[in-house]
Amino acid sequence: MESSSGPRSKLLFNPYIAALPPYNAGMNIAVARTLSGRDDIARLASNENPDGCSPNVMKALASPSFEPWRYADPACTALRAALGEKVAVDPGLIVAGNGSEEMIAAISRAVLSPGARVVTTVPSFGLHEIEPLAVGAEVIKIPMTAEMGFDLGALETAIAAVPRIVFLSSPWNPVGPGLDHAALQLLIAAVRPGTLFVLDEAYFEFSDPGAPDGIEILRDSGIDYVVLRTFSKAYGLAGLRVGYALCSSPELAGVIGAAKTPFNVNGAAQIAAIAALADDDWMKASANRVRTERERVAAALAALGFQVAPSQTNFLFFGCNGDSARLAASLLGQGIIVKAWRESGYEHYLRVTIGSPADNDRLIAALQELAGQ
Repeated sequence: MESSSGPRSKLLFNPYIAALPPYNAGMNIAVARTLSGRDDIARLASNENPDGCSPNVMKALASPSFEPWRYADPACTALRAALGEKVAVDPGLIVAGNGSEEMIAAISRAVLSPGARVVTTVPSFGLHEIEPLAVGAEVIKIPMTAEMGFDLGALETAIAAVPRIVFLSSPWNPVGPGLDHAALQLLIAAVRPGTLFVLDEAYFEFSDPGAPDGIEILRDSGIDYVVLRTFSKAYGLAGLRVGYALCSSPELAGVIGAAKTPFNVNGAAQIAAIAALADDDWMKASANRVRTERERVAAALAALGFQVAPSQTNFLFFGCNGDSARLAASLLGQGIIVKAWRESGYEHYLRVTIGSPADNDRLIAALQELAGQ
């Protein structure tokens, strides 16, 4: 009998998973307190809503309708019905997810196979690259322009080459700008049969008035598409994880739904999302406050000499003329969490969430001090 200390077979890992780049998540507040030695932490790295969530959400979670001992509706029937009414889409075209991140993974599993090509941008939302790579796809990343915007010509060419999926954020995480009507129509016109156009509108609610609505534009486009949206940002439900995919056909919605896990959106999340959706006035007022602060902070950063990307989101992306990790560490020493960008070629950029006016003032004062002003 072979002893437990004898030779053992080597466990083989999925090579696609083993080679994945890490996701650049925001720093945990407990870690930040340990590293900074401070309790008063300004959390400006994860694009959370500084206003929290609608009071109606907290009331709904405290109501008898929340039964944590019961399984949640796996079809998210009530949530999809509420969403369908909100955006004038047949609920049968909507798939709800544990955050829009789960929808990105489900789309990748449903549509891609090893060797398939995917087009996205760089700097990128990490999961637009990670989830395709996890199923063995090839990811082609189109760099931003020197003006920190979309390279429309390069994107149009890459899309016309018929990749299996195009993952495109508008407004763009992590950079900030949004596509205008003409630019979005240009890229849609480049899509050929065989390509799924995925428009990630996680930050849609923070766009300036008059910005294009991907759902309205794509519904009559004649292409295969998915529009992704989330409750994590403007609705303030980041901790509950609720997102959704609006699909161009029942068949597409069905295969994406088959690629997700059952009972994927928990009961608390479903109740909270329905309550948040019903309090549209709260969300719009919060988004307006964020837009006002965004412009104030952007002007302050520009006055300090930083190259700030135009933003239609609740964050700012800017060049800091050096290694952004060093600047992020200096800010952490003052109790401010920001996100240093680590993608190759973009290590001198930093992304900062628009927080409360008080937290934004702390950020501006800290940067002024570091700049010797």
